[in-house]
Amino acid sequence: MSEDDGLRRAAEVMHAVRQRCAWSRTITHDDLVPYLVEESAELIDAVEEGSRPDLREELGDLLWQVLFHAEIASEDPADPFDIDDVAAALAEKMRRRHPHVFGDAVAATPEEVLVHWNAAKAAEKSERTSVLDGVSERMPALALAQKMLGKAERVPGLTPPAVAPAAVSPPSTEAELGDALLALVGRARAEGWDADRALRGALRRLGEEIRFAERAERDGAGREDLGR
Repeated sequence: MSEDDGLRRAAEVMHAVRQRCAWSRTITHDDLVPYLVEESAELIDAVEEGSRPDLREELGDLLWQVLFHAEIASEDPADPFDIDDVAAALAEKMRRRHPHVFGDAVAATPEEVLVHWNAAKAAEKSERTSVLDGVSERMPALALAQKMLGKAERVPGLTPPAVAPAAVSPPSTEAELGDALLALVGRARAEGWDADRALRGALRRLGEEIRFAERAERDGAGREDLGR
């Protein structure tokens, strides 16, 4: 089966499910949001610590969310669009934002590519009046902090929050804690680190320690029972 056949088959399955499944027929865009968040998180897990089969499966689960949203959108009486419209608009946008690939522009480095990307994006979003327009406040707080610090650097006359030194004094209030966290995110950006990924890694290590301690406790309790 070719790649196109696979995508077409998935879209046909989605259409059938929407038409014939009593649960799926009731679902709205808003209803799908929690599932989208969950599937995105599971894809991140697969990228960072999963196997190749895990990655393939989670990409499929995320694709199902896109297909589901597009199927619902196709039923809108005022402004319908389907997955083909979504894909066509995406392809056209990517062509505009890669003039060094599909046009005469030249970009030999990632930095030069970014210049073309930002220029094309600015032309598309000319109605925006702030660098924060289009930045979702629903992003995880650490990821949003990293994003906003990058935006702040582009604003003339604005001095972004100071980068935290290697040793940070303990904050004494909640507001100071927020400032300290933002400064740590600034340090992460300066070092080329991903603050959100770093915290996820620390949480995974904590989770492993918790499970290890729980297993040790259970094993110890089992040995005590055997000795009675």
